[in-house]
Amino acid sequence: MTTALPTRAASPRLASIHDFTATAEIAAPQLGAIAPPVASTTRAAGRRAQRRLGPGRRIPYALTLGPALLIAVWAVASATGVLDPRVLSAPWTVVVTARDLIADGRLLSNLLTSAQRAFLGLALGVGLGTVLALLAGLTRVGEALVDGPVQIKRAIPTLALIPLLILWFGIGEQMKVLTIALGVVIPVYVHTHAALRTIDARYVELAETVRLSRWQFVRKVALPGALPGFLMGVRLAVTGAWLALVVVEQINATSGIGHMMSLARSYGQTEIILLGLVVYGLFGLASDAAVRLIERRTLSWRRILAG
Repeated sequence: MTTALPTRAASPRLASIHDFTATAEIAAPQLGAIAPPVASTTRAAGRRAQRRLGPGRRIPYALTLGPALLIAVWAVASATGVLDPRVLSAPWTVVVTARDLIADGRLLSNLLTSAQRAFLGLALGVGLGTVLALLAGLTRVGEALVDGPVQIKRAIPTLALIPLLILWFGIGEQMKVLTIALGVVIPVYVHTHAALRTIDARYVELAETVRLSRWQFVRKVALPGALPGFLMGVRLAVTGAWLALVVVEQINATSGIGHMMSLARSYGQTEIILLGLVVYGLFGLASDAAVRLIERRTLSWRRILAG
């Protein structure tokens, strides 16, 4: 006791620190008992607000609800006579026509030809767009050489190049695949290049701090950072591939869904034309769903970090 009193008197600041520490030790169990409920309450309120204001839980088979509603309206309008069958065939007529064309093998043969054209053009366009985006996004020299011509091509519709492509490559498969590829390059390039140019500066500083080499930076920082933009570009490119296919298959084609539709137009067979449109739409819907599935699986780490 005789030694403690002079110490408190000689060092009032030290005494205040001791008093604060003792108070904190006494209050710690009470704070520990209060803090978890407060934190859990805050998290629960945040989840409730997200459910109320955000997208909420995914609806089962949501991708098919819109097309199903459209078909239902079409069927009702046909059954009630609102739609003249000479102008627009009924859904059941299209189904019967599809069954007949499948039975004689014409639909499957044309379907395979169209799918081959679309996927060849898509693969060529995605590959070329990715290479150009990497050149322009990772080097200033590449951006100076590549970005200008690509932006010029972006301002020129792909379909406007068809006459020139016919002069250069004829009306064969080469022209059709190249037309599809040119329609695919631009969305892949634009979104991948933008993603490369907007990588968080903190990641760049971190790479410099840990002294990553140029190749390590590209592999571990630039490419993963650009992946969301690349996948968004691929989603748009898939749609562009099918849009270009619809056009090129009606230019002196001897096979494919577009060729089948052109013949049907000559004979006024609206059910075959509608069947071709349905096939194109289903192909586009399935392709977009596949890319979205890849996007969900590949970018699952973003949801983990957000959670």
